[in-house]
Amino acid sequence: MSDSLQTTVICRDPADGSKDVIIDLPPDVLAAMNVGLGDSLSIELVDGSIILKPIRDIDTQS
Repeated sequence: MSDSLQTTVICRDPADGSKDVIIDLPPDVLAAMNVGLGDSLSIELVDGSIILKPIRDIDTQS
């Protein structure tokens, strides 16, 4: 991974019984990742760290 940003966040339970987790990413992290509201992220666990990467939709049709 060429560019990385490490931060600590708080995981919140949405209290809806889904066992989902809500993670509020700070604005500086979103800006560094060039993502915003509505963008999709992939999530991966690597050596005990959670790695988030933007999922970019690429239009391959000309």
